[in-house]
Amino acid sequence: MGGPVLAYRTKRRAAVVAVALGMLFGGDAAATDAVKLYAAGSLKAALTELAKEYQSAKGVPVEATFGPSGLLKERLEKGESGDVFASANMEHPEALSMAGKSGPVRPFARNQLCALAQPDVNVTPATLLERLLDPTVRVGTSTPKADPAGDYAWELFRKADALRPGSLTALGGKALKLTGGPDSAKPPEGRNPYAWVMEQRQADLFLTYCTNARLAVVEVPALRIVAVPAELAVGAEYGLTVIKAAEPARGEAFADYILSPAGQTVLERYGFARP
Repeated sequence: MGGPVLAYRTKRRAAVVAVALGMLFGGDAAATDAVKLYAAGSLKAALTELAKEYQSAKGVPVEATFGPSGLLKERLEKGESGDVFASANMEHPEALSMAGKSGPVRPFARNQLCALAQPDVNVTPATLLERLLDPTVRVGTSTPKADPAGDYAWELFRKADALRPGSLTALGGKALKLTGGPDSAKPPEGRNPYAWVMEQRQADLFLTYCTNARLAVVEVPALRIVAVPAELAVGAEYGLTVIKAAEPARGEAFADYILSPAGQTVLERYGFARP
């Protein structure tokens, strides 16, 4: 009996030591401690870099899921596990907060709408509304409700309607909702969705965030960015919230880093303004 009992006790001690070493030096514990980030697709480039800097500075990895803010909000509402939700608007994180699923909502960045134009489309800021209303010009947008970029485009349409009555009906009727929806075509892995859509000639003008437009032009240099004139300008305020169901301290630490000077510097590098 002594031999088997001794062997069992030896194996058990070895297993306990292995678990202790795993907890001390990482292993599965490191994956458990990762910050689970749900963030707007327009933040992908900036927050991917910011997450790497955070891991380097704090030793805590970040597992990021990027997509249209409205669709991410729905996933979190249904109980998916996350620590921080960074949205391209204030409305979606406020909905989670009001429902008691997350803490307070904090603004952390600002953005603007721009027009992304095909190289052969003759358009300037002064003629942008005229070209948007031109029946021969295809206007691309993201999908309202699912993606705040689509909601901001419709806000621009309402401003246009105040200048030229009938614009809201005309623009809302012709707009092609090409991105941000649950059934939107997905670009190849690694491609900027706006550069890909425009390269495929799916639209002549595309209303998107200026930060998205900048990244699209890096990928497809022939595209042009057209500033939206002041009378049509639409600003986007981004908000973040920490999910209560997870470990709030872990989420709060990462949220604080996004709002810190180091985090804000990264966001500014990608064209975002401070809140």
